[in-house]
Amino acid sequence: MVAAASPNSIAEQAGAAKAESSQRDASILKQVADLFLSNADRLREAQIGAFDGILVPLIERMEAKALIHLSEALSTSDLAPRETIRKLALHNDPLVAAPVLRNSNRLSDKVLVEIAKTVSQQHLLAISGRKTLSEALTDALMRLGDVNVSNALARNAGAQFSECGYATLVGRAERDESLTEKLGLRLDLPANLLRELLAKATDIVRARFLTASRPVMGKVQGSGKAAAGQTAPRKKIDYAQAQGEVLALSRTGKLSDSIVNRYAVRGEYTNVVAALSLLSDVKIEAIEPLIEPERLYGLIVACRASRLSWSTMTMIIRNRPGCSPPTQRELEQAREVFDGLLLSVAQWTARFGADRITAKKG
Repeated sequence: MVAAASPNSIAEQAGAAKAESSQRDASILKQVADLFLSNADRLREAQIGAFDGILVPLIERMEAKALIHLSEALSTSDLAPRETIRKLALHNDPLVAAPVLRNSNRLSDKVLVEIAKTVSQQHLLAISGRKTLSEALTDALMRLGDVNVSNALARNAGAQFSECGYATLVGRAERDESLTEKLGLRLDLPANLLRELLAKATDIVRARFLTASRPVMGKVQGSGKAAAGQTAPRKKIDYAQAQGEVLALSRTGKLSDSIVNRYAVRGEYTNVVAALSLLSDVKIEAIEPLIEPERLYGLIVACRASRLSWSTMTMIIRNRPGCSPPTQRELEQAREVFDGLLLSVAQWTARFGADRITAKKG
């Protein structure tokens, strides 16, 4: 007579069989992935597709923690099996999906837009971190994403925005100070939207991003000349003589806009810095760094606080020592900032920025 199996023993046997099956699947997955990665550059597209027939069914059966390594390994391969990548990208666990969503070139914009419609915010955040994002993709992410996605897009220098996309971001920035700061530092933000952003920002936020370091157009685009201008450290300069000269002019009422303009045209930047310091009532130590390329907005604030004209501001921007000429877009943005900046706000911001700069040096 055969003894009946107890429910507990049946469960144990089923569990053991499942564990053994999972271990076997994990072993097969690793072997197949290693085989592909070691031979990928020698395979034709049809051969690469054959790996999908093995990997996709395994992915469907396996737990998330066993798939994270596979996703990371395949995410940087330009020849990874497409259906495998798509399966990983659509995985419910964002830890599995994130590596391929963020890095894989096997996912087209069209596919990514479709994926974005069905996945979680964590998945969308991963897509937002891709090196480059087309307007169509950013538009989709803007429609579907939350505040974290908006901030990630604004922070991503490789993201391209349509006019509608940028307008949407500027609208959201009214309720998100962090987003305002990130948007204000983008090189490609249309000048009219930058002015709108400035108008809506609080004084504190405006001061923070106007006195922050900003990317340099030439440096981002890989201009050798611009890059060369960044590398050499600025020598320590003695401003005593320049301070004496501008102070003497000020006492006789001759320290005018035209005098500062002439200093800039002649490249006499010790005098420019000394004049801005005196006219804005800000220490030399805080004015000097604003001549550097990435501090353009801070320089605009200092010039506006000094009651200088846009014509003189332009001469100061164009003739800064060791700096590439500004692009037309940078000049347009600078003009929007300059025209939209109230004198009282500029003076307050200049002093706020001076306190931050001197505190860092201390």
